[in-house]
Amino acid sequence: MSEILDPGAKPDRGAARASLRSPARGSLVLAVLCITLHAGTAGGSAAKPIPPADLVLRGGVVVTVDAARPEAQAIAIRGYEIAAVGSNREIDAHVGPQTRVIELGGRLAMPGFIEGHAHYMDLGESKMILDLTRAENWDAIVAMVGAAARQTKPGDWILGRGWHQEKWTAVPEPNVGGVPLHGRLSAASPDNPVSLEHASGHAIFANAAALARARITAGTPDPPGGTIVRDAEGNPTGLLREAAADLITEQIEAADAKRSPQEQAEIARRQMQLAAREALSKGVTSFQDAGASFEEIDRYKQWAAEGALPLRLYVMVDYKENNQTLAGRLADYWIVPEANGFLTVRAIKRMVDGGLGAHGAWLLAPYSDMPDSTGLVIDPPESIEETGRIALRHGFQLATHAIGDRANREILDVYARLFAAHPEQRDLRWRIEHAQHLDPADVPRFAELGVIAAMQGVHASSDGPWMPQRLGEPRTGRISYVWRSLLDAGAIVTNGTDAPVEDVDPIASFYASVTRIMASGAAFHPEQAMTRAEALRAYTLDNAYAAFEEHLKGSITPGKLADITVLSKNILTIPEDEIPTARVVYTIVGGRIAFSRDAQ
Repeated sequence: MSEILDPGAKPDRGAARASLRSPARGSLVLAVLCITLHAGTAGGSAAKPIPPADLVLRGGVVVTVDAARPEAQAIAIRGYEIAAVGSNREIDAHVGPQTRVIELGGRLAMPGFIEGHAHYMDLGESKMILDLTRAENWDAIVAMVGAAARQTKPGDWILGRGWHQEKWTAVPEPNVGGVPLHGRLSAASPDNPVSLEHASGHAIFANAAALARARITAGTPDPPGGTIVRDAEGNPTGLLREAAADLITEQIEAADAKRSPQEQAEIARRQMQLAAREALSKGVTSFQDAGASFEEIDRYKQWAAEGALPLRLYVMVDYKENNQTLAGRLADYWIVPEANGFLTVRAIKRMVDGGLGAHGAWLLAPYSDMPDSTGLVIDPPESIEETGRIALRHGFQLATHAIGDRANREILDVYARLFAAHPEQRDLRWRIEHAQHLDPADVPRFAELGVIAAMQGVHASSDGPWMPQRLGEPRTGRISYVWRSLLDAGAIVTNGTDAPVEDVDPIASFYASVTRIMASGAAFHPEQAMTRAEALRAYTLDNAYAAFEEHLKGSITPGKLADITVLSKNILTIPEDEIPTARVVYTIVGGRIAFSRDAQ
């Protein structure tokens, strides 16, 4: 049995403290008397009474990620903050008549997982469309679309995401570069436009009806930063890489815009709730949303004002907002949390290149399996440098998506120029999102410049089986997912999942970070693995640091927010192969149990 408290319900952010201000008189007297007797006296004078906690977790292995007290047995929570951490006996002094006590039974209590890079509303949307992640081949996908078409009103869009040609059991025929042509998909859904997003999020596969709606023909030129993949006769195959996919998404957005404002708001709220339900069930208490439009942020602001956000969001303004718009609107969107705040907006997301799987990562040398290409430039470095100047003026963090080794070098160069031009600006904590492939000469620059490598451990084990096809060896081993090299150089490396590209499950990404084991059972260049302590810190305190929130979260420290995850097993000590079997027992956000699972 498991329970996820309604993500649409308002988190109780003041009731606990209000009850402490005005408890029943008899209960208060009894609580103070019990605590005073337990504490005893010193030198004949009574010890100061300890206010009772609202919630106590005891009898566990508490890993705090706080150097002042790395381990403990119990935690006391008062209101939305951690009141005390210590031994069972020490924390028993915080138990009053109305304190809820949870016996952990030796299970692991740790700071709540902080998702370091993912896409919040996309995660919610992924629960409302076709899930293609488990499709073993193109036949299965065509069958899923055909079934959906039989239940969908003609003319309405059919959406799906999660396919990856490198993970299929057979190569479809006919194909271009291992990706099919749209013929069979178009036959399965002749009256409904279909858009199927690649697992990486960097390509879309469309059927004939979708191509027609977007007016994509053999004569349509490739847009800047994108590719309309074509067959031998020059006709579109259905695959649209990077910016070319926008031709389809613009049509989907136009269809959505025809919905009533009420219907749009209801769909958005449902997506928010579904994303929360999924994240909370995986132990995530904070979520760094890597790209939201101003319109989406307006919704976040509304939900935050209502107390409707079930977990904490750290939001980056999306890369699709151009520099002119950013310069004019950023000042109105600066939000830093107060008290038990659930919304932060203080970063800008930019995107210099695409994904490796779609041949969009910008490389220093050509692809091994596409020798005439070094990838795509989505947003030129010159434009990102202007974004950086805007960020400096407004005090925003800059977080730039860079996957290829050329992309990472270019962005490090941009950051270095801006930092040198503004020596008065300190503690900027600018980030490179993904930082997947790095020339060894660029690795030390992260620490030298103070740039955070915001990486996703699970990508290495997920992409490892096909990565050498793109890059060849020894290049793959030399430049790909070099966590150990970055850490040894003194860089901050954070962790996440890029959900819905991958499952939002932190345990899977933690496991990949410390083992680099792929589905085959082989390890992908294990010499670059993290230690378990490093991987835990990357998912907690370092992710908090990357969001300027280490004073609020990331460790179990008195005075910090009571954001805590309880696991069924201690992932720091159990045998490596047991780590994926650990389950989330409780997810606590601001002292409120937002998710619970019956551990029996």
